[in-house]
Amino acid sequence: MDSLDITQANAVAAGTNKAQKRIVASGIGGRLMGTKAMTTVTAEELAKDSVAEVLKRDKELRLKYEKEKHISEQDWTLNNWYKHINWLNVMLVLLFPLIAIISSNWVKPTIQTISLSILLFCISGLSITGGYHRLWAHRAYDARDPLKIFFALFGASAIEGSIKWWGHSHRIHHRYTDTNRDPYDARKGFWYSHMGWMLLVPNPKFKARADISDLVDDWIVRVQHRHYLSIMIFMAIILPALISKYFFNDFWGGLIYAGFIKSFAIQQATFCVNSLAHWIGEQPFDDRRTPRDHVLTALVTFGEGYHNFHHEFPSDYRNALKWYQYDPTKILIWTCSKIGLAYNLKKFSQNAIDQGILQQKQKKLDELRSKLNWGPQISDLPNWSKEEFFIESSKKKGLVIISGIVHDCSSFLTEHPGGQALIRTSYGKDATVAFNGGVYAHSNAAHNLLATLRVAVIRDSGAIGNTYSRQLEYLAKAEKESLEKSN
Repeated sequence: MDSLDITQANAVAAGTNKAQKRIVASGIGGRLMGTKAMTTVTAEELAKDSVAEVLKRDKELRLKYEKEKHISEQDWTLNNWYKHINWLNVMLVLLFPLIAIISSNWVKPTIQTISLSILLFCISGLSITGGYHRLWAHRAYDARDPLKIFFALFGASAIEGSIKWWGHSHRIHHRYTDTNRDPYDARKGFWYSHMGWMLLVPNPKFKARADISDLVDDWIVRVQHRHYLSIMIFMAIILPALISKYFFNDFWGGLIYAGFIKSFAIQQATFCVNSLAHWIGEQPFDDRRTPRDHVLTALVTFGEGYHNFHHEFPSDYRNALKWYQYDPTKILIWTCSKIGLAYNLKKFSQNAIDQGILQQKQKKLDELRSKLNWGPQISDLPNWSKEEFFIESSKKKGLVIISGIVHDCSSFLTEHPGGQALIRTSYGKDATVAFNGGVYAHSNAAHNLLATLRVAVIRDSGAIGNTYSRQLEYLAKAEKESLEKSN
């Protein structure tokens, strides 16, 4: 049977196996919050993921950068600190909001402007979670053009890049979660995954790709990307200022609060999906990676806080499963489906979800079980014939057969609740019937304790590790025989 060619498979996953439409954004729009050097990579490079190749590549890179290291691998100094920083993103994410916050000391908003800011915050935030994230990045549902245009416009007002760039970056995050190729690798710390990954120059040796051919086939995505800078400035800054001027005569309040500060708040909320959602909470579906579920993250991110579920079932249009869990994005998508703006809402089967929950619970139970002494396994015990048992029991007092297993009960003599005399009568004998209900029907705890006293197994006895289940069989058989006799 032919094996799947890894290079070919990576080419398909990265979308490099086919011609792609090229979309060029006007001005500096295409570079907003993105780095082309991190996505220009061949399928052959992506295919080299085996341990041997990683070690080989690491050695090659060490030799390559012994003389000239990339700035991201160099120590911070007074002479090079500015080279570590992505200055465009610093202006968009920190400088402009900081100027707006300082300006708020002189510009006091009206109640109407504050209300507008909150409204635009919610609309723009939901356009990121419902549009950029669940619609375009994960194709969790399909939408009509009016809804997509709405999401494209108000999503741009969040100043988080175009749909094309955002969706590509996020698909890379899911493809390479918690690796060096993950753009916002949570293993590098809370602040790195929150903002640092954007504010610092990334290391090009960790560049990666994901297939976004479906995104560039969408005319709305293409138009938004080409004209992203103009759309972003108008939707994020100019429109709120004009609305405030026209309705509330508060141009500067609209510019500062409903414009810059509102966009800053949306950015910080979205960044929490990369940081907080990988930092606090539970992992009910899988704990091999960092994503977690927590209601606090959900409250901050319009319902994106059930992130452990999302990483296990990424194309499910929901993040929250329970009716009481906070997920306004799910409600928005469901409502849009009822009025014809959204359709084909995708959900993983409840069976698959329950399997994940059960497997994680079982994993936790197995971890707890491994820390306890359950006694030696039957397969690890020596096999004795009955004759060998009699010989050994004549040499050593305390050997008792129960359910085909030889136990050394001498250390338990003084601890036995039924008294020393009772246990002494069993020495050198088969006490299966007496132990399993003939004298006492012992508890599960007694059987667990008994398992720690195992020393051998009687050959051809049909012994099993769970002696408690064997006791239940004896008791059921005894009850049946008793009923037959009484009848």
